[in-house]
Amino acid sequence: MEINEKEMIEVSTKIKRCEEEIAKGIIGQKDIIRNVLVAIFADGNVLLEGMPGMGKTQLVKTIGKVLNLSFSRIQFTPDLMPADVVGTNIVVKENDKTLFKFEKGPVFTNLLLADEINRATPKTQSALLEAMGEKTVTVGKTTYEMSKPFMVLATQNPIEQEGTYPLPEAQLDRFLFKLNVDFPNLQELKEIMDLTLTNNKVEFDPVLEGDEILKIRETIREIKLAEAVKEFALKLILATHPEIPEGSEFVKKYVEAGASPRAAQGIISGAKVRAVMEGRLNVSFDDIKALAYPILRHRIILNFDAITEGLTEESIIDKILEDLKVV
Repeated sequence: MEINEKEMIEVSTKIKRCEEEIAKGIIGQKDIIRNVLVAIFADGNVLLEGMPGMGKTQLVKTIGKVLNLSFSRIQFTPDLMPADVVGTNIVVKENDKTLFKFEKGPVFTNLLLADEINRATPKTQSALLEAMGEKTVTVGKTTYEMSKPFMVLATQNPIEQEGTYPLPEAQLDRFLFKLNVDFPNLQELKEIMDLTLTNNKVEFDPVLEGDEILKIRETIREIKLAEAVKEFALKLILATHPEIPEGSEFVKKYVEAGASPRAAQGIISGAKVRAVMEGRLNVSFDDIKALAYPILRHRIILNFDAITEGLTEESIIDKILEDLKVV
């Protein structure tokens, strides 16, 4: 069933209200707020990368309040164990009988903040893989369904190297977006001081409920996608691969590995959300181009030549978009 203009305006208005409410407590970072909301309504996880003190944790907490979702926070450290994430079987006594009972961990929530995710060991990082990908958790021989909606918003520090464990490619691929949280400008810094160093407290009004988010997701999936736009999105993903004919000479020279099919699914899902947020009933080429960076920056693996020449994932995406012709 196709979405009509009235439904689109209704959804767009609700998401805009969410943006405005979140912005009450998060100074600047408008693009970050918008892209996190795109990811949430596209049913995706988000990796937020930025220096300490940039408000990444505060952003996630604020989103939990505005969307009225159950919220858990895990502070990732080198000594954190998988059972601290997913839960564990404990011994209990019932009617003079000793039984094993599964005690659910903090992963059983709607919105999970994985703070400084790269500080935990690979064994603990992998405890989130199933939850992020399949929305289930398996402990022993039992598989537990996650609450819906469920999403992981993880943070990491880009320059920290001591005591960190870089996320493997398989886990990075389960993040719909990787967003870079930039340092605020002078005016934003002043506003942050005014907000945080006074007795004024910001109260957030819940805008949506979990069930409403699920309904909005279903509605957004009905947004039209022209064949030409779909082909452009898929060609963009194929262009990141050096091993296939669609990869340009530039990509063959500087890229070791390209994006997975998850990137294709993600960019189309995200583009539909962005179209609705912009008040449109169809996905445009600009929607695809705008989401190319958060979708691809953590999925393109640079080779040695690119690193030695100081190229970044963003510069590779720039070149791919420049070379890619609109069909």
